[in-house]
Amino acid sequence: MASGLGAIILVLILVKQDVDKHSPEAELLQADLARIEQQDISLKKSISELNSDALAEITEIAKVQAKITTLKSELEQKSDIISQKQLQMSSIKNTIKNAPRAKQDDVVKSDQGGEENYVMGLKVEGKKIVFLIDSSASMTDEKLINIIRRKSSSEAEKKKGPKWLRTKRTVRWLLARAPKSSQIAVVAFNRKAHDLGGMGWFSSRDAGSIGKVYKALDTLVPTGSTNLQRGLQKASALKPTDIYLLTDGLPTDGVSRYSSLNPFAACGSLLGRSNNISGACRVKLFRQTVADSAPGRGTKINVILLPIEGDPQAAPEYWRWTAATGGLLISPAVSWP
Repeated sequence: MASGLGAIILVLILVKQDVDKHSPEAELLQADLARIEQQDISLKKSISELNSDALAEITEIAKVQAKITTLKSELEQKSDIISQKQLQMSSIKNTIKNAPRAKQDDVVKSDQGGEENYVMGLKVEGKKIVFLIDSSASMTDEKLINIIRRKSSSEAEKKKGPKWLRTKRTVRWLLARAPKSSQIAVVAFNRKAHDLGGMGWFSSRDAGSIGKVYKALDTLVPTGSTNLQRGLQKASALKPTDIYLLTDGLPTDGVSRYSSLNPFAACGSLLGRSNNISGACRVKLFRQTVADSAPGRGTKINVILLPIEGDPQAAPEYWRWTAATGGLLISPAVSWP
């Protein structure tokens, strides 16, 4: 009995000693477990953060891809527009390349293109055409102050006037477009009137005669007053079917007998008492000139007006006259031709 009790007590002592012996190891294991659990929490938190970052990056990538898609679409549209513009440019180049040029038998050489009419509605036509060219002093420039200055300048300076250079280009433009079957004459007028080149009628295909006109035009000096009556008398004597008048305004001079007519009693310039003529007197002078000296019915009058300052009645007066004959009044831009 005693020995059995002692054995039990011995077993309890051994167990207690064994428990005491393993207690530090259990604590270590508990510490390791706690540390691992903390690492697990940290890893899960890191994974969560990584997943969140990845989701944000995926969203940003989706936005970038959408932007790329939009840009590609816009680029395709712009490429289509560029292709269309290139096709249009190619078409324009072909049109220019294939535009009609002066034929080898054209006697008037001009670098202003083929048969195009650069002024809408203006077409040179007629069987017997007179080109009536105003060569007065006002044909040197657009501005009155510049015209006054050029009046006292040398002949070379007068011939360099911008409006006169434009006038000469216009004459060439008109001659280049005269029908091949037409007879033409070129008359210049200021105080007096004369045939340019010293000729009357000549064929529009006569290179020699046209050359004489060009030479005479190059030597002509714009000076003096504008006596439209003298020009019309010279042109009417040729009995033309069509007249193309190139001028810058209403006349400033007429025949001396006008001074005795009652409508001109107040027009001192026609009575020799003034060097200037008023707008009202210019209108009266123009109407009397047309009534007295314009060709009869059957002659079409066309006017190319290169307007001057201070002559506002010129356009309406010339328009009435040309319209009554079935012709045209053209007042082109300064850049033409």
